[in-house]
Amino acid sequence: MMNGMRVLVAEDERDLAALLATGLRRAGFAVDTVHAGDAALERLAVDAYDVLVLDRDLPRLHGDDVARRLVAAGSPTRILMLTASSAVEDRVDGLDLGADDYLGKPFDFPELVSRVRALRRRSARPALPPLLVRDGLVMDTVRRTAVRDGRDLDLSPKEFSVLQLLLEADGAVVSAEELLERAWDAHADPFTGAVRVCMSKLRAKLGEPGLIRTVQGVGYLL
Repeated sequence: MMNGMRVLVAEDERDLAALLATGLRRAGFAVDTVHAGDAALERLAVDAYDVLVLDRDLPRLHGDDVARRLVAAGSPTRILMLTASSAVEDRVDGLDLGADDYLGKPFDFPELVSRVRALRRRSARPALPPLLVRDGLVMDTVRRTAVRDGRDLDLSPKEFSVLQLLLEADGAVVSAEELLERAWDAHADPFTGAVRVCMSKLRAKLGEPGLIRTVQGVGYLL
C-alpha cells in the first residue's frame, strides 16, 4: 500500500478526542476516532492506519491490552500511547508493551503532531525523501510547503495530502478509491465526488501547463 497519512485516535474523553482529531486533520492527516479499546481493535481490523494515538486508560479493553494484541498480531501500525501519568515506570511499562512512543498529559499539541509524523517516517513502508520534486513542482513534506516554479501553491491540508500521494506514486496511476482511503477519514462518502472536486481545485492552483492527468476509469497521475 502506498504511503498515506492516516491516524486512529483512541480516546475515551470525547471532547479531547474531537480536539485531537481536528488538530491532526489541520496538520494534514486523515483521522478517525473511537472511544473504547475494543472499538479500536475492530477499526484496525478493517482499515489500515499508519499511527494509533492510544489513550492508556480506555474502557472495555485497556490500552495496554490493545497494544499487546497489536504487537502479537504483527500489526504495522505505530502506537503513540497517551497517559495522565508522568511516572517514569509507567512510561517504561508502556514502551515495554510495544508502544513506539509515549506522551504524558497534558502535552503541547505541536509536539503530538511532530511525534505522529516521526512515527509515520519510521513505518515499515519504504522511506521517502522529505523533498518530492517533479516538473518544476517541489513539495517539502516536513515543512508542508509546495511550490511550482518558485510560486507558493497555498494548498489546503486535503489538497496537500492528495498531491503528496500523487507525487509519491512516482508516475503510477492512483485510483480515486485509493485517494479516498488514504486522504479522507472513514466517514467519507465515496459517491460525493470529493476527489473530483479536490482535483479540480488542485489543477487550478498548479496552473499551466497541466500536471495532473485523468486516466478514464482508472484514476489520476502526475
